[in-house]
Amino acid sequence: MSFNLPSLIAIVASYLIGSLSFAVIVSKALGMADPRSYGSKNPGATNVLRSGNKGAALATLLLDALKGWVPVFFIHRFGAQWGLGEDVAALAGLAAFLGHLYPVFFGFQGGKGVATAAGVLVGIAPWLGLATGATWLIVAVFFRYSSLSSLAAAFFAPAYYLIGGGIAWPLDRTVLVAIIVMSLLLIWRHRENIRRLAAGTESKLGSKKKA
Repeated sequence: MSFNLPSLIAIVASYLIGSLSFAVIVSKALGMADPRSYGSKNPGATNVLRSGNKGAALATLLLDALKGWVPVFFIHRFGAQWGLGEDVAALAGLAAFLGHLYPVFFGFQGGKGVATAAGVLVGIAPWLGLATGATWLIVAVFFRYSSLSSLAAAFFAPAYYLIGGGIAWPLDRTVLVAIIVMSLLLIWRHRENIRRLAAGTESKLGSKKKA
């Protein structure tokens, strides 16, 4: 692919959108404690759920997913007139994901990116997002560990893209690379969770914050 000014603008704008840490924004708007101050200290929906406010956790989940989906969707819908194709859409989605992990507006201290990555995958191909989300849900129902569910989804997402390629969606090398990078970063961001899972000390879904 060749970069042009619209491509760079789209990627930078996507990173800035991704840098909106909705766990912090929603919690502050509702007068709740900063999610970076309790539980896993991760500004994400799972940690907000530990506050006991399910509405705030759901809002965080949806908004974090939306900021991953919006850049990809808008480039798919309106990008052709600016020379923006599938490859730029994937890189914009990756940029939004990186914005969530390292948000410029919040001291580069962000979340783990699960919901945002899910939004990106739905934007790339709805069936890809559905298959990956179903994997997350199945593991969560059986094992009750959000981190384990996220690791399983991260592992299978590139495989699902390859399996569906040429059947449900056209294969694109840049898209595949973007998905692999997101998966590897998700696994890296869950390295402490992996240690806790191995030690048997990982918190299960629905457990509330400690005093």
